[in-house]
Amino acid sequence: MIELKNVTKKYGSFLALDDVSFKIEEGEIVGLLGPNGAGKSTTMNIITGYIEQTSGDVIVAGYDMLKKSKKAKKEIGYMPEGVPLYLDLTVKEFIKYMAELKQVNKRERKEKINEIIEKTGLENVQNKLIRNISRGYKQRVSLAGALVGDPKILILDEPTVGLDPKQITEIRKLIKKLGKNHTVIISSHILSEISQVCSKVIIINKGKILAVDTPKNLENRVVGNNRVYVTVEDKKDRMKDIKKKIKGLKTIELIKENEDKTKEYMLEGEKDVDLRKTIFEVLAKEDITVFEMKKADATLEEAFIKIIEGGKK
Repeated sequence: MIELKNVTKKYGSFLALDDVSFKIEEGEIVGLLGPNGAGKSTTMNIITGYIEQTSGDVIVAGYDMLKKSKKAKKEIGYMPEGVPLYLDLTVKEFIKYMAELKQVNKRERKEKINEIIEKTGLENVQNKLIRNISRGYKQRVSLAGALVGDPKILILDEPTVGLDPKQITEIRKLIKKLGKNHTVIISSHILSEISQVCSKVIIINKGKILAVDTPKNLENRVVGNNRVYVTVEDKKDRMKDIKKKIKGLKTIELIKENEDKTKEYMLEGEKDVDLRKTIFEVLAKEDITVFEMKKADATLEEAFIKIIEGGKK
């Protein structure tokens, strides 16, 4: 759906993008992450055709962005950061204006506008001036503008910035819903948002791609081990003999003895072995009661920081 091949962008002697390559498949929701000045905006501007790369190829929906830019751009809906809207228009007038700009078929225009209003949940404010609606609704109007023309690709720049928690939840649900019919790229500095919404993450820094992977795989990089923590009641003192009974278990270590006579253990397994189901089964057979079990985990924020600081793929 979208492919960048060895894309470089120079501004004089400054290298904004350095040999960037990645591929986004149809139907994916992809998060573009990086610190300020990393090259996120440059990457999005090149994908949308707003600026041209110095070298390399950009393929959007099967079209080369330089050779067939008009056809490529037609497949993109862009929601810019900061919701730049015409405040003196009503919501419906703005969407109609966008439909005119994108040359939506006149016979279908009214129907398409109503579909977009319904899809973005703007029915109750469609006849209000944009200046008089909440920030959350303004985000929806901006998103509605991106949806005009039924593009295959949506590029959303900081889609929830400035929203309250309720509005953020609503916009995230809407993005997930749109992901069923569109390929979506989200640029955001809210990493928890990317983790919840996106199926793939692209991390960029200093113009270079450092990682392209799922949020879960990136989080697993930080953990660096396969550890499970369990709190048990072991009246017959059988935990000391558990190691040989659990396949793939490397070590078992007593962490703490609690006042209620329960004990906390750390169990470390071999790489890619999920110990949890086996632990439950074996401990039940040994008459050991499990009160709590949790797997050592990490957040996308921790993975992001480690990858940026390490500067490695």
